[in-house]
Amino acid sequence: MLNRIGRVFAGVALLASCVLGTAQAEEKAINFGIMSTESSQNLKSIWQPFLDDMQKKTGLKINATFASDYAGLIQGMRFNKVDVAWLGNKAAMEAVDRSNGEIFAQTAAANGAAGYWSVLIVRKDSPINSVDDMLKNAKSLTFGNGDPNSTSGYLVPGYYVFAKNNVDAATAFKRTLNSSHEVNALSVAKGQLDVATFNTESWDRLEVTQPDKAAQLKVIWKSPLIPADPLVWSKALSDSEKTKIRDFIFSYGDTDEEKAVLKGMQLGKFLASSDDQLLPIRQLELFKQRTTISTDTKLEAADKAKRLAEIDAELAKLQERITSLEATKKTTANAG
Repeated sequence: MLNRIGRVFAGVALLASCVLGTAQAEEKAINFGIMSTESSQNLKSIWQPFLDDMQKKTGLKINATFASDYAGLIQGMRFNKVDVAWLGNKAAMEAVDRSNGEIFAQTAAANGAAGYWSVLIVRKDSPINSVDDMLKNAKSLTFGNGDPNSTSGYLVPGYYVFAKNNVDAATAFKRTLNSSHEVNALSVAKGQLDVATFNTESWDRLEVTQPDKAAQLKVIWKSPLIPADPLVWSKALSDSEKTKIRDFIFSYGDTDEEKAVLKGMQLGKFLASSDDQLLPIRQLELFKQRTTISTDTKLEAADKAKRLAEIDAELAKLQERITSLEATKKTTANAG
């Protein structure tokens, strides 16, 4: 009899532990990573209404994680500390390649722009008015470069401004510093930097948050269009979690209240995307590597030829994929 009662209590305890375990699993928090391109306090006030709506409508607990650099978010996703993240394209490429990440959505500008632009900025009263002016006077200038994992702050100007001119940004100037978009812009406005990388999205935000500082800046270079920032999630998320997040993201912005939240974030409705968004960014990274190798006078000719051939083969594969996607898109458009 006692054994039977013991077995009953044991069964009840096991059932309770299973129920508790299930409840705990269902209560798993989703850590949403956001890069602090400006002060965390500014970003929190901008993003919190969106994250509150996300928690309410998905039924998932959403925690905001603000990182001071992209590496923190990339590593966070790698070690399952970040589940979803808003990243630049360069950082997203690292997350996809190294941290089990996957692009599932893309931001869209409130004005409908298909992307944004990298820029170089100086104070309005600066005598520097072009890239040529900057490079000619580089040894007397303090330069503010971006986060090494930033697309607009580092990769794009690194290729179009520096690699194509056979210039090493790390050694060309009197002094080179790396920082966030906002810090770079404010440092230029205050006269602490002579020239710095920035981007048009951050410029639009600065005109809202600190218009007096934005008014003190001018652009001396503007890049080709950069694809809008992607949203990346960890492949480790369950199918159920992905479905809830996806449904929320792509339906968000239908109501006036949601449109107002997105307007505060300077965004329009989110668009579907995939890792293929990174194809032009991968090309850019390889072009930059190719330029560096081709101008390296210390490499043996055979080694240089081998490395260049490997990069050219990778570029050919990327172009083949891009051509295939464009053909599919054209066929779909004609069918519609």
